[in-house]
Amino acid sequence: MGSLGVVDDRSETSGQHFDLVVIGGGPGGYGAALYGASAGLDVAVVEFDKIGGTCLHRGCIPAKELLETAAIVRTVQHAGDFGVIVEPKRLDWSTTIERKQAVIDKLAGGVTMLLKNRKVTIFNGRGTLRSDRTVDIAGVDGDSATVTGDAVILASGSVPRTIPGFEPDGTTVVTSDEFFELDRVPDHAVVIGGGAIGCEFASTLADLGAEVTILEALPKILPGCDEDVTRAVLQAFKKRGIEVRTGVSVQGHQPRDGGTTITVGENESIDTELVVVSVGRAPYTEGLFDGSTGVVVGERGHIEVDQFCRTGEPSVWAIGDVIATPQLAHVGFAEAILVVKDLLDESPVPIDYDRVPWAIYCHPEVAFAGLSEQAAKDAGFEVVTSKHRFAGNSRAMIIGDTTGLVKIIAEKAADGNGGRILGVHMVGPWVTEQLSGGYLAVNWEATVDEVAEFIQPHPSLTELFGESVLALTGRSLHG
Repeated sequence: MGSLGVVDDRSETSGQHFDLVVIGGGPGGYGAALYGASAGLDVAVVEFDKIGGTCLHRGCIPAKELLETAAIVRTVQHAGDFGVIVEPKRLDWSTTIERKQAVIDKLAGGVTMLLKNRKVTIFNGRGTLRSDRTVDIAGVDGDSATVTGDAVILASGSVPRTIPGFEPDGTTVVTSDEFFELDRVPDHAVVIGGGAIGCEFASTLADLGAEVTILEALPKILPGCDEDVTRAVLQAFKKRGIEVRTGVSVQGHQPRDGGTTITVGENESIDTELVVVSVGRAPYTEGLFDGSTGVVVGERGHIEVDQFCRTGEPSVWAIGDVIATPQLAHVGFAEAILVVKDLLDESPVPIDYDRVPWAIYCHPEVAFAGLSEQAAKDAGFEVVTSKHRFAGNSRAMIIGDTTGLVKIIAEKAADGNGGRILGVHMVGPWVTEQLSGGYLAVNWEATVDEVAEFIQPHPSLTELFGESVLALTGRSLHG
């Protein structure tokens, strides 16, 4: 077969025709391949790097693995509160990195095995779409092939955005691509960017012993989050010694022995060992298609698509980070399913991106679905809200983590109580695992009266969601 074709017994790869050709092997790409193959399609995936994409190798999975290490550090630090004496406390960074890689390798092997079991052909190379759904593949070892498909999905993903004057060098200035390969935890770090990824990096570094400063150009960190959620994160960060500075700009940096000096504003400077640039991700479309196709790229580099992820080229779709939708792995999975259903003429329902679930894994965790209070008001809704804090939750007290709250935003009913649930916003312990009930309520357009009928187990963290909804009916138990 040569180096291009794997996971397949065919002796010839060039010139083959498939029902579906997917360019990109990240969550959106391999998700489309798996879902399409399960529907009986003959599928090929073209991936020049590693199956699993950014999420598995340089994003979601390694980030959460290191955040879990940080959680273990916090647990050990507070073990004495439970009568468990752990001495001495020491972090073996090499073991942390080895475990991170072991988790990645196991998951990557699992995805590859799934593809193999479903008879998906993998081409290890760079795919370029040409007219008539022809894909030229330049193999990483110099081989080449050309394949065609009845349908093509573009899922080439994204790359970290950078800032002029802060080009990554892998040691002093890093993006998410280099962060997970650091050989030690610095004593001091500056994170440029206070979005979800930046806050996760800052939280990890702080728990592992670094002094951390977040520099954010916007007026607030975690844009898009409800104000009460952002306030809770800021308070928790301050308590843990993380300095957050918003509305500031960085002008450049001057390397020095053991680190660098960042210029902030016009004349202020910050000395640091490590700069983590976390200012978002840019769609990766370089060489993805040529001028013979009807695929169009918009102003910010995203491929233009309709509500079904269809591009301007017939029977060609684009999904994941390469289009202007939330850059979330689970959104990529959802788009993959949508597209496969569309190409099979199964009349799929377009994704409502205003209601997708969001999960941010800093400490405290953040999770939400639907409109924030301000967004609901801006949309013209008259709203009522309910907030309950984990400080009064028995399970939170038991596990020793009472930071945070649950907030429900509902449309105001005629009787003044809550009606349809518009948004559920959580910040606190394990909220990323608690959002499912709120997500279902928002997407099913449930009312507070309907959701209040559901029984929450006791003692549990999810009781706070139940209490918050119940309060909007005009009656409550504990709050």
